[in-house]
Amino acid sequence: MKSILLSVLGLILGAITNGILVQIGSSVIEAPLGLDLSTEKGLAKAMPLMEFKHFVFPFLAHALGTFVGAFFVSKMRVNRTLINAMAIGFAFLAGGVMMVLMLPGTPVWFILMDLIVAYLPMAYLGYRLGQR
Repeated sequence: MKSILLSVLGLILGAITNGILVQIGSSVIEAPLGLDLSTEKGLAKAMPLMEFKHFVFPFLAHALGTFVGAFFVSKMRVNRTLINAMAIGFAFLAGGVMMVLMLPGTPVWFILMDLIVAYLPMAYLGYRLGQR
């Protein structure tokens, strides 16, 4: 029960980290041509106009959100923490796959980088650093 509770808390901390970084990104980097990126429809409309700089904070949000959640569950020293840390990674990966399916026009380079680097490797890194 403690393991499940800590994993849920890890997911919540990761989601909060993700949300904060997305908010920071939207205040630091303006949307292309004044488009509204706060809605799915606005984001899909802006996707073809987005540059590399527009993808930096979303990638950081996904990677650091996953890392924070996995680090938290690993730091709490629950039995089988690798399983818990990787569960965080798979949960965030599922969210990343949903994002790709919901947002047509997302550049392939970002999809690959995001799905390959931001989730499972960051969960494993959070696990490794949380063990120290």
